[in-house]
Amino acid sequence: MSIWFVEPDVEYAASRNTETAVRALGIEITGSTDDSLFGRMPVDGRTRQPGGVLHGGASVVLAETLASWGASFTVDPEKFYCVGMEINANHVRPVADGWVTGTATPLSRGRTTQVWDIRITDDQGRLVCVSRCTMAILAKPSQY
Repeated sequence: MSIWFVEPDVEYAASRNTETAVRALGIEITGSTDDSLFGRMPVDGRTRQPGGVLHGGASVVLAETLASWGASFTVDPEKFYCVGMEINANHVRPVADGWVTGTATPLSRGRTTQVWDIRITDDQGRLVCVSRCTMAILAKPSQY
């Protein structure tokens, strides 16, 4: 059974990223399954730290992007919107080039909060970062 209220739309997500950190870092939403959302980010001059490897902050941006879109696709967009409340990350392997791929899966989907697990891997499928992001589910203000 699918968790999605609205089927994840890769093109819609991309259209909302103009003039954002998501666009600046080259993050792309790439697909979904019934219970997970996928995305990727290049490891290049935009995302490396001065030491030449993937910046942990860039990994956190990828993780929160996936959790945010994931949460947003699980609620009625006419009634709710989702924002990040808390995020943490453990960086377990350096990456110097190529791409990193994130998989976001909800651990809990409540009425007012969701908790998402995000696993980021390198081109060889090795774990690079583990992140957990708590999302707030907020009612849209009345348009009355």
